[in-house]
Amino acid sequence: MVEQSSDVHIEGMDDESLVARRVGGPAVSETQSRLADVLADVMGVESVPADAHFFEGLGANSLVMAQFCARVRKREDLPSPSMKDIYRYPTIHALAEGLTEIPSAPAPTAAVMPPEPVRRASGLSHTLCGTAQLLIFLGYSLVAGFATAGGYEWVATSSGAWDVYLRSLVFGGVGFVALCAFPVVAKWVLVGRWKAGEFPVWGLAYLRFWVVKALLHANPMILFIGNPLYVFYLRALGARIGKGVTILSHSVPVCTDLLTIGSGTVIRKDSFFLGYRAHAGYIQTGRISIGRDVYIGEKTVLDIDTSMGDGAQLGHSSSLHRGQSVPAGEHRHGSPAQTTDVDYLRVAPARCGTGRRAWFALASLLQLFLLYLPLGVGGLYILFDAVPAVRRRLDPRTALPLGELVTDAVVLSLVLFVGFVVLGLGLLCTLPRLLHLVVPPDRVFPLYGFRYAVHRATARMTNIRFFAWLFGDSSYVVHYLRGIGYDLSHVEQTGSNFGTELQHENPLLVTVGSGTMVADGLSVVNADYSATSFRVSRATIGARNFLGNNIAYPIGGRTGENCLLATKVMVPLDGEVREGVGLLGSPPFEIPRSVERDSRFDKFRSGDALRRSLAAKNRYNLRSMALMLFVRWLHVLGLTLLGLATMELYGVLGHVVLATYMALTLAVTTLYYVLLERCLTRFRRLRPMLCSIYDPAFWAQERLWKVPDRHLNIYNGTPFKALVWRLTGVRVGRRVFDDGCYMTDRTLAVIGDDCTLNAGSKVQCHSQEDGTFKSDISTLGAGCTLGVGSHVHYGVTMGDGARLAPDSFLMKGEEVPAHARWGGNPAVEMPEAAVLPAGSGRRTPPSVDSAAAASVN
Repeated sequence: MVEQSSDVHIEGMDDESLVARRVGGPAVSETQSRLADVLADVMGVESVPADAHFFEGLGANSLVMAQFCARVRKREDLPSPSMKDIYRYPTIHALAEGLTEIPSAPAPTAAVMPPEPVRRASGLSHTLCGTAQLLIFLGYSLVAGFATAGGYEWVATSSGAWDVYLRSLVFGGVGFVALCAFPVVAKWVLVGRWKAGEFPVWGLAYLRFWVVKALLHANPMILFIGNPLYVFYLRALGARIGKGVTILSHSVPVCTDLLTIGSGTVIRKDSFFLGYRAHAGYIQTGRISIGRDVYIGEKTVLDIDTSMGDGAQLGHSSSLHRGQSVPAGEHRHGSPAQTTDVDYLRVAPARCGTGRRAWFALASLLQLFLLYLPLGVGGLYILFDAVPAVRRRLDPRTALPLGELVTDAVVLSLVLFVGFVVLGLGLLCTLPRLLHLVVPPDRVFPLYGFRYAVHRATARMTNIRFFAWLFGDSSYVVHYLRGIGYDLSHVEQTGSNFGTELQHENPLLVTVGSGTMVADGLSVVNADYSATSFRVSRATIGARNFLGNNIAYPIGGRTGENCLLATKVMVPLDGEVREGVGLLGSPPFEIPRSVERDSRFDKFRSGDALRRSLAAKNRYNLRSMALMLFVRWLHVLGLTLLGLATMELYGVLGHVVLATYMALTLAVTTLYYVLLERCLTRFRRLRPMLCSIYDPAFWAQERLWKVPDRHLNIYNGTPFKALVWRLTGVRVGRRVFDDGCYMTDRTLAVIGDDCTLNAGSKVQCHSQEDGTFKSDISTLGAGCTLGVGSHVHYGVTMGDGARLAPDSFLMKGEEVPAHARWGGNPAVEMPEAAVLPAGSGRRTPPSVDSAAAASVN
């Protein structure tokens, strides 16, 4: 629908001029003609009618229109349109009027910001930092190995079950406390108090920063997220956190001294509030100030130097960019956040005082120390003693032949792997249904009680990635989801109903309508929280929908049937129920449900053609599942073989063998999956595609997505991450800093020298909409920066030194000029300077190392 501008009187213009302006004055006519010429050139046609609808009349699509926008932006004689303008004004005539509309008041002239310099580290500092990181990791592994071996030997000398239990309790308890305390001690010794400022990556200050960050991410306290113990731990690290704060996000803040959270605040899962960001070759640290009784929704990003006043709210799929603040009592959503009337705090409070929180924390500790740790340590000793293949190899007097080593490894790995798959599926299909009876829907319960513990256990248990990874992108995922509790109505099978990444709060309260398809990254938010209470309710996704990547779908989402929810869209909670439309952006706006290019493959989606294609796809997917089970078992076999060999050498070489096991398993795992991925691509690069999901070329792509990559997170912030990317086929430049980026279709990604990739960012070189698959090359020029949680789609080109703000979505086909600043969802040019606090400006290169060192001491 074309938005009509209201009639306004512009001072200095008579009525005739205004009439000419509205019906198409000289300025509008000239702009209209030029826009039509550009679009005709992009589409390869002779002319484009001024009143023809871009999508319905001309058969264009968002990729073509993104290319059109990029072409227009290069011309100085035309105003710059965005993709939001394209959807708002879907004809040449309406676009020309919209872009040349006369403002009611003179617009202030934006200051032209000079290109922001990108720090290019020397090859020597890059190499020295990587070497130091490797030595630190090996040293940590060595100490952990010696401690584990010494503790095991002490437990092994026990006599009787009670002695085993007591020694396991002592060793496990001491080990747990040491692992939790070590990051706290390292932070205060290496850093002291974090201060707002910046320092270059790959330098000495960065090395200290990385050590603290790596230890925080590896410590076992992350198992207590959602527990008052986790809040207490952040306080020990220097964070100023008030009473009654509930944190559910697994994103661990690093610069804790710069974090302030008022009492009664709730921070939902998948939120980033790190206290730092990587930017143009620097690590920048800044304050995050959150007031009392604040609500922060799912999949949100709080950049540095942001604040929220008392009682403020930030909705799901939203962000605060650097310098943004939310006044007390106001509600914001969107990326970047803007004012809204939506109330995101939707559950009544309950009685949950300090005593209840203290008892819950104490019960969690007692459960850990008296049950889990003794069972884990003592059970491992009993298992080793009971399994002959392990017990004999721990005896230094026994020399076993190589053939027996292989046989024992095969048998032991098969028992472990098959047992996990079979017993895991059995438990997932039964236990959550029993636990569901304890937490009935639509009732308010206080936090930190028995029902809360059951609810959290259900969420952890049913979100195991392995099974969604195994069954996703195939017809068999619907049987798995039904098994764990999803209500899928009457399934219209497509063979790709759900992707491999899917999460929820409670699987028995998820309803998905018939004919709906879901890509990766869906989070069904079917639990509401306050600072004192929670409630589970049913979340319903309508029929014949298509959901793109990285979407949080909340309870009460105002979408009905036949909707297209684009990647990273914010699902609305207000307004009328949307049906028969598409939604894009955060906050969302309407777009066409589908376009002509996507309908060319409709012949495969019904009748005999669908039955034949689906049967062929099912057979291929079965082979893919069998292959992936086999290669995962081979990995387990390799680690088991390495473990048994380590135990056999332990009796000869001592503790040093166990100390090297961690490093060896990481190296073996990385090289194994790199080789697997290259073999699946036959050591060739992927080619851009536009095809049906029933094309065998797409099935091969789906198989490639099943190659695990979560182990790569351990390389975040090190030069080895770029090296591994290069081994998997990414065309990656020199000195790239990757703090946690994800890349799909890796041989289609091009990353230039000195790029900076932040935590949670993603380069996705494909898109699937209904039954159509599209992929293309995405290119990041030298010195580009991707903000925290940002998403780059396929067919994108970012010029040298370009910046993408946190939580932004850069749509397919966009071209970002060199040194441009883009942000938002969907991303547009944001030329204004970030709001910087006093004293945090860019330092000059000669003094940057000493100043950076001082900033973290």
